[in-house]
Amino acid sequence: MSGLWDAFGAPWFLLLLGLVPLIGWRWWTRSRHATIRFSSIAVLRRQGVGLRTRLRVLVPVLRSATVVLLVLCLARPQKDDEQARVFSEGIAVQLLVDRSGSMQARDFRIDGEPVDRLAAVKRVVHDFVVGDKDELKGRGDDLIGLIVFAGFADGRCPLTLDHGHLMETLNRTEIVDLRREGREEDGTAMGEAIALGVESLRDLDRRRNVMEARKIKSKIMVLLTDGMNNRGDISPDQAAEMAAALGMKIYTIGAGTKGTAPMPAVDPFGRTVLMPVQVDIDEDTLRKVAQTTGGQYFRATDTESLKQIYAQIDKLERTQVEEKRFRQRRELATASWSLGPVPLPSPLLAAFVLLGLEVLLANTVFRKVP
Repeated sequence: MSGLWDAFGAPWFLLLLGLVPLIGWRWWTRSRHATIRFSSIAVLRRQGVGLRTRLRVLVPVLRSATVVLLVLCLARPQKDDEQARVFSEGIAVQLLVDRSGSMQARDFRIDGEPVDRLAAVKRVVHDFVVGDKDELKGRGDDLIGLIVFAGFADGRCPLTLDHGHLMETLNRTEIVDLRREGREEDGTAMGEAIALGVESLRDLDRRRNVMEARKIKSKIMVLLTDGMNNRGDISPDQAAEMAAALGMKIYTIGAGTKGTAPMPAVDPFGRTVLMPVQVDIDEDTLRKVAQTTGGQYFRATDTESLKQIYAQIDKLERTQVEEKRFRQRRELATASWSLGPVPLPSPLLAAFVLLGLEVLLANTVFRKVP
């Protein structure tokens, strides 16, 4: 009952609804009162009651409905529209993903099945960006971009809040195919990838529409590779110093088992077989890049450890979202309504329409003399 009572701004006016029965009582007693006396009305009784006489009850019904609507309008029915205004400080995250030929190594597993390293990266990055309803909550408030690299660095997706498009772009990314792309496309241009990431993050300062829409708390890069820098004109150390000078932090991940890893190869009979190859990851360089920029270096030897690494980065680079709620009350007495697809006038307008209709009928069709 209290909830219904709170739905009105001036609920005490509802007590006036007690006047509605008086309208019916007044009409009933008045209709039975003889204004002009006749010696006999037997002839009139034999004529029966006409349709107009039967419909005369519309007059008190319209009057009662008018009074009910006016009382409800005086009581000011209201509806609470609770809204949340969220102020968030996002993080700009540039993902740097290695797609060189060595990423074909099958030393990672998904659902128990061996997969190449890039496939495992796609699965874990999806959970990092979108969330997995477990450890990773997703990065809905963060601008995230994608740069892939092998012999060259290539910006595949600009920093964006459209994470669906980002994941589609990552899922379309393939490991370098030497037969199709040639050996010049293979390699690990780690330094160029970092430099391109620096340029992309620095470009945020020129994208005024993005910066005005949300405040960027920090700019980071997450670099994943399974090799060592052997291509490009910029060394990882030089690129890391550029990032550090601009206040950008780099988290580096070395992906691959320690020792050897099974790599697809074609035997003399044309069959694809897995051959053990030595895993060479330049951990010293990756560690130095991270230390130079204030980040951390991680080593992922399987899918589970890779997921734990991204979960740790997720915790380290997480912002607090400030949420302010305010309640706005909407007056329903003057608001239009709808009954399904049928639009209805506001209660106040309906009351005046019914009042006008009652006055019109009482003085024309249902007029009584005297």
